Amino acid sequence: MSSVKRIFSNMGWLVSSQLIITVCTFIWTIIIARYLGVAEYGIYGFAISLTGILIIIADFGINTHIVRDVSTDNSLASKYLGNAIPLKSVFSIAAFMVMVVVLFLMQCDELTVKVTMLFAIEMIIRSFCNLLNGTFQAFEKVKYQAAANNIQQVILLIFIIISIYTDMGIFAIAVSYILSNVIALAYGVYAMKKHIVNPKYGLDRQFCRKITVLSLPFAITGILFSAYYYIDIIMIEHLVGSYAAGIYNATYKLIPVQNILVSIYAAVIFPVMSKFFKSNDESMLFFSYEKSVKYMLMLIIPFSVLIVIYSPALIQLVYGSEYGLASGVLSVLIWTVSILFVLAPGTNLLNSSHKEMTVNMVYIFGAVVNVILNLILIPHFSYYGAAVSTILSYALIAAIQRIAIYRLGHGFHKKIFLDIFKIIVGALVLGVVFHFITPNIWLALPLAIVIYFPLIYLLGAFDGDDKRIIREVLGR
Repeated sequence: MSSVKRIFSNMGWLVSSQLIITVCTFIWTIIIARYLGVAEYGIYGFAISLTGILIIIADFGINTHIVRDVSTDNSLASKYLGNAIPLKSVFSIAAFMVMVVVLFLMQCDELTVKVTMLFAIEMIIRSFCNLLNGTFQAFEKVKYQAAANNIQQVILLIFIIISIYTDMGIFAIAVSYILSNVIALAYGVYAMKKHIVNPKYGLDRQFCRKITVLSLPFAITGILFSAYYYIDIIMIEHLVGSYAAGIYNATYKLIPVQNILVSIYAAVIFPVMSKFFKSNDESMLFFSYEKSVKYMLMLIIPFSVLIVIYSPALIQLVYGSEYGLASGVLSVLIWTVSILFVLAPGTNLLNSSHKEMTVNMVYIFGAVVNVILNLILIPHFSYYGAAVSTILSYALIAAIQRIAIYRLGHGFHKKIFLDIFKIIVGALVLGVVFHFITPNIWLALPLAIVIYFPLIYLLGAFDGDDKRIIREVLGR
């Protein structure tokens, strides 16, 4: 199977899995938000956000390091996993202790502390699930990752429905997360041993030290990226209160639906880019990066335009009138996703090229700017201030990252700027059409596809390479 067909085959598995996950997520987002109310939903968002940052300590970049190294030499998998599992246990304990200290320093109320502790347990279990997923990605056998994700999400939905139906409250919802991840982990271990590799367990101190040192840059990147993703809610909760955090969290729960494609892309393309770098095939490495930027923007820009138009209807549909203030925040925050879709290919390019320290320096600078902007804007503009600071800091990171990639010897070909311009024109035309006709929200996406893709095709956004890729994927 060619690299192109293998990439799109793996994307097919993850996309089909993600459709199931999206449906489950959509359902429980609605029922949890309406069941808990704005204030408790803010606590729920705070707990997930804090543990979402601390899970990076538990992972410590080991997953990304394994994907990069094992994808180029599968024989390393058994030794890597056998040492990584006990090593991650140590990091998981450290992450839990850090979380306890953070909760103490923030002087959180009793309910927030208890809920966050439960989500911390879920975080540790999920970190081991992520390790197995990294192994599946390294072997380019993501169908097992897709199956594990489906199991976890469907069971989580069932447990959440039971918890709400029996009115057991926010604690039962947190326990639902724990149980669903335990079951997914059990399946992942079974699939790994049967279809991938059987780990040789041990604790080779020298090897573990090597893994830790080489994984550290990825850990820093993960912490900084997660901080961008979650720090807003944590700071809003601390500076403004649970109600404002609940409004912002309602918006943030919709953003991951767009970020799904980034996760799928990274899972599939990172091992491939690592192989291109290992074989010194720079032309294919940069070609895959450039095409990734183009295709990601081709998908997200028109989608973001639709979100802006339909944000009030979407918030009403998902959360009800109680969360009406979230629609304005969503219209602003959605544009961070477009920037993220440019950042993701660049981050994978740099990481696969062993330039993870460059990635870290870029994100460190951006993180400092983001926190400073949050401290200035949140007290005055609440959740709108957080949304604006996120956009500005992401834009800054994208600009610096682009400079770093240029210094690697890769400047964008002029044609891609023209292609991006055509994509933007097509999205603006779509926005104008929908502004005047504004079809029902359920008809919007299929109608947009019918209008947008033929439009950008007529504008010449698809070149000969794009058509060749499409023909190869279709087997023609």
